[in-house]
Amino acid sequence: MTGQKSTARRLPAQGRPTPHRYDVAVIGYGPVGMTTAALLGQAGHDVVVLERYPSLYNLPRAATFDDETMRTFDRLGIARELLPKLHVQTSYEWRNGAGELLIEHEFAAIGGQGWAEWHMMYQPDLEDALDGVVRGMPNVEVRMSSQATGLRITPQGVDVEVEGEDTAVSARYVVACDGGNSFTRWQLDVALDDYGFSEPWMVCDFRLSGPVGVPKARQVCDPAQPVSVISLGPRHHRFSFMLDSVEDFAVESVPERVWARVAGYLGQDQADLIRVATYTFRSLVARQWRVGPVLLAGDAAHQMPPFLGQGMCSGIRDAQNLAFKLDAVLRGAHEALLDTYQSERESHVRAVIAKGVELGGVQTTRDPVVAAARDARLIAQRRAGGRPEKMRFPGLGPGLRDGDSPAGQLMPHGRVARDGLEGLFDTVLEHGFVLLLDGRDGSSLNSGDLRHANALGVPVHHLVTGQARSGEVADLDDVYGTWFDENRCAAVLWRPDFYIFGTADSTEGVSALLQRLASVIQPTPPAVAEASAAAVGKTIRP
Repeated sequence: MTGQKSTARRLPAQGRPTPHRYDVAVIGYGPVGMTTAALLGQAGHDVVVLERYPSLYNLPRAATFDDETMRTFDRLGIARELLPKLHVQTSYEWRNGAGELLIEHEFAAIGGQGWAEWHMMYQPDLEDALDGVVRGMPNVEVRMSSQATGLRITPQGVDVEVEGEDTAVSARYVVACDGGNSFTRWQLDVALDDYGFSEPWMVCDFRLSGPVGVPKARQVCDPAQPVSVISLGPRHHRFSFMLDSVEDFAVESVPERVWARVAGYLGQDQADLIRVATYTFRSLVARQWRVGPVLLAGDAAHQMPPFLGQGMCSGIRDAQNLAFKLDAVLRGAHEALLDTYQSERESHVRAVIAKGVELGGVQTTRDPVVAAARDARLIAQRRAGGRPEKMRFPGLGPGLRDGDSPAGQLMPHGRVARDGLEGLFDTVLEHGFVLLLDGRDGSSLNSGDLRHANALGVPVHHLVTGQARSGEVADLDDVYGTWFDENRCAAVLWRPDFYIFGTADSTEGVSALLQRLASVIQPTPPAVAEASAAAVGKTIRP
């Protein structure tokens, strides 16, 4: 949602100047925290970011992201800036210890969200771009070297204690993006569900001095030594080696031993070793993502094995889901809307984790007998022309949606033209809630529904094929027309996070669709809002 900047209120403080009160405090300034702050800042809210480190981390952790995530980055205005620094990969191969090809996964150069399905990156490049967006917003304040040390829930929101500061940071809401070892999650005493996947790995990152013939995306499924080789964009590469135990890292991380491990791929005259680190890949989900005005996002809420490349992507989805809901609540919607965050996102996260654990178990088995049976099965399947099953991510769980599928599914993103402009829908038209009508048969919305949509801040667009008249949207690649035909509907309303709120079978059904949206996002009557705030203040543990 967009609109005028919300008014920040202040909390009284006895004996001291009244501190500024923010709409949202974001704890943690990695990609998820940056995206959350940028989206909320873009919506016009007063945001403060608290980061314990004195500067950006400046070393890679995540390595890949998908087309849905790139759509978010495009919304923030950094997609074109990032493209030259990314590597688009269209395949991912598994080979056994003998080098035989077991599986080759394929990824589209243009996916359903209008961008490549698999981008490989050097994370500091992404963080530099996001940092530039955040720091360019006058209503977002970034405080480095600001370690959160305590949380105090108040009837008005949250006071965050910061190490070395006498005055707490006061905000109506807190979004904790402070990683797998989240201080906030610990402070709130939120338990974790463990899927039981825990593997120690040694990650070795290299800066390339020039073009090299190293595999861009390969999993070596060797029971003697599972290895992952992956590009980090045009100038960097990563080799990851599974360890027998965390204790092995002290010996194996010595540069001479690292170079010996990669000698079959890379020589010392071709690259510089810039980092060696140990990670234990885990599979964890927090049981509670919201405690009153405090919400967990990214690794603070869930951690997953890296085999699907969805860790950071899942955190960016969290940021998108939370940002537009916090925007609505800060503008007066009932804060029960925030309860739909976990109910929608959790099922998606758990499905990705379960699939990652499954694939990880297949890829990294250390049992030679099991590995030999796996190899024989996959080689036979490949020779018979079988293709690996493509991962299909689930839609949203119960929450802010109207009806069953396609409500809750990700809306496709295609190229359109309107009034002389051509490009992806988000580039040519608006972000936020969007109502798209199938106008190929000449259908249009009545004036009453147009006024209602306008009052809700929902732009209305009429889709046509062929030559579009002024104000109409031409479907250049038939992405939307095909979607309308497959789903047999006349209108679709999607949300700022690109997921479908609901559809209508006819233009007459749009009125009810708008009414249902209004019942959720319109401001709550003052008496109801005050009762809700009082209840939260009483029930949340300090």
